Amino acid sequence: MSSSRVLGYAARAVGQPLEAITYEPPKLGAHDVQVSVTHCGVCHTDIHAIDNYYGITAFPFVPGHEIVGYVSAMGREASGLKEGDRVAIGWQGRSCMQCEWCLQGEEQLCMDIVHSGTWVPYGGFSSSVIADSRFVYTLPGAMPAEVAAVLMCAGITVYSPLQSYAARPAQKIGIIGVGGLGHLALQFARALDYEVTAISSSPEKKQQALAFGADHFIATDDETSLQQVGFEFDLLLCTASGIINWEALLATLKKNGKLVLLGFPDVVFNSTDLVAHQLSITGSFLGNRATMREMLSFAQAHDIMPQVELMPMTQVNEAIRKVKENKARYRIVLFNDTAEVGK
Repeated sequence: MSSSRVLGYAARAVGQPLEAITYEPPKLGAHDVQVSVTHCGVCHTDIHAIDNYYGITAFPFVPGHEIVGYVSAMGREASGLKEGDRVAIGWQGRSCMQCEWCLQGEEQLCMDIVHSGTWVPYGGFSSSVIADSRFVYTLPGAMPAEVAAVLMCAGITVYSPLQSYAARPAQKIGIIGVGGLGHLALQFARALDYEVTAISSSPEKKQQALAFGADHFIATDDETSLQQVGFEFDLLLCTASGIINWEALLATLKKNGKLVLLGFPDVVFNSTDLVAHQLSITGSFLGNRATMREMLSFAQAHDIMPQVELMPMTQVNEAIRKVKENKARYRIVLFNDTAEVGK
C-alpha cells in the first residue's frame, strides 16, 4: 500500500464550504481494500451530514458515499477482488457481520453499521478511500462510472422496496416525486412490469416522467385527478419531501395498500382511514448486499439510466449549491480531476 497522503474536500465545521485538505488514509484492515476514486455522486445525505443533521458528524469531514474507482491495494484477508478491478461503494461501508441482522443477510439493519462518507470522516470526495471488501461491488460490463455512482445510493434505495413486490401479480404503483430518486424509481418500476403513475407537484415534469417510464401522470394540485384514482394503487412510493397532502394521497391506496417512505417527510394521516382500510405506512432503508448485486445486474440488463450532470471534483461546492437549490436534473456526479486514479 502506498503511503501517499490522500487529497480530499472537507467541511471543517457545520455548514461550511468544503476545503481541499490532505490527510493520512485510515489503516488498511485485514478485510479492507483501498480504492482510487474516479467518480463520486453528490447526495442530499452528504449535505445533511455536512450540516450535522444527524448530530454525529465528526469534523473535519470528507463527504461522499456514491463512490466508483479502482482497487489499488488489498488487506491480507480481502477476497473476491483483485487490484485493478473497477468497483463501487455505497452508503454502507461495513457492518459487524455477527448480529442477528447480519446473520440473516440484512446487513443494512446492523446496529454497528458504518456508512461510507456519511458517518465516517473520510468519504469519496477524495483521491482514495478505504472500505471493507465485503461491501465493495464489482461493476457489471461496461456500466458507465457516473451511472454506477448514482445506483449505489439512489438506485438501491428505490429498487429494494420495488423488488420486494416483484413476486406478486401486476401491481398499480404511484411514485410520489419526480426528482433524483423518483426518476430512477419510474425506470425500475416500469422494468418490473408495474403500471406506474408519476405523482408530482410540478406539472411541467409530465413529459419527462412519461419518458422515464410512467404510464400516467398526476399533478398534486389537481384535486379532481387525485379523486379519480381513489382506491387504485397497491403501493405508493414516496421519494419527495416538503409539504404533501397526505390525506388526498392515502385516499388513492387500495385496501391493504402500503405507503413506503424513502426520505424524511412529515407525515400526517387520519388514523380512522388507516385502520378501516388496513393501510400500512413503512420506511425502506437501502438494501442488503445480495439486493445490491441484483440491482446492479438488473440495471445493466434493463438499461436503467439516471439523468446525470458531470462536474469536476474541484467544483464540489458549486455542485452542493445546485443540489441544495434543487437545480440538479436529476443527479450530480463529480469526476476526479486532481488525483491520479486507476493505477
